[in-house]
Amino acid sequence: MTQNIAGMIDHTLLKADATREQVEKLVSEAKQYSFASVCINPTWVRTAAELLKDTPKVKVCTVIGFPLGATTPESKACETRNAIENGAQEVDMVINIGALKGKQYDEVEQDIRAVVEAAQGKALVKVIIETCLLTDEEKVKACELSVKAGADYVKTSTGFSTGGATVEDIALMRKTVGPTIGVKASGGVRSREDALAMIEAGATRVGASSGVAICKGEVAKSDY
Repeated sequence: MTQNIAGMIDHTLLKADATREQVEKLVSEAKQYSFASVCINPTWVRTAAELLKDTPKVKVCTVIGFPLGATTPESKACETRNAIENGAQEVDMVINIGALKGKQYDEVEQDIRAVVEAAQGKALVKVIIETCLLTDEEKVKACELSVKAGADYVKTSTGFSTGGATVEDIALMRKTVGPTIGVKASGGVRSREDALAMIEAGATRVGASSGVAICKGEVAKSDY
């Protein structure tokens, strides 16, 4: 079961002060445990891709419009294309949260679609809806718009706002998107127990800086 969990984890390092040495360690751990991906900031994509060129099972994941989601669709599309050129195989983009809360749904869909089209056929797209800032109604709408725009996954959180993933949110997101779209739990997943609870609720991917602790059955002190 440990191996199965490892294969669902995006091993994550998104801190602003992350160094090359830390990224190299992250990649080394990802190789050792066969994590699904390493998730790093765009500046480290080329480095991670080079380090993982002989390890095809571990993907390179990066973030777009992170962590606020308050850049334009054009900027997010440009960032996506650049990340793919540098070796990204998965992109986790943050939606325009203010537009969603203002019921500007066409703008939210356009925002997501810009990234989906930029990544088409080249990278998976995960849509971060930042659940801690949304009502349940808004969470459902964000998921519906993500599916409509052609995203591959919906994801709970950046890990940089007021809260992370909850079992209740994962269950709601899974119910909304149905069985064919991925659901990623991120933010606050610090233990094997946490990860299993998210998976039981419907998560098909877990984003965590605590991947090693999760696999070892330990509890990490912090996540992200």
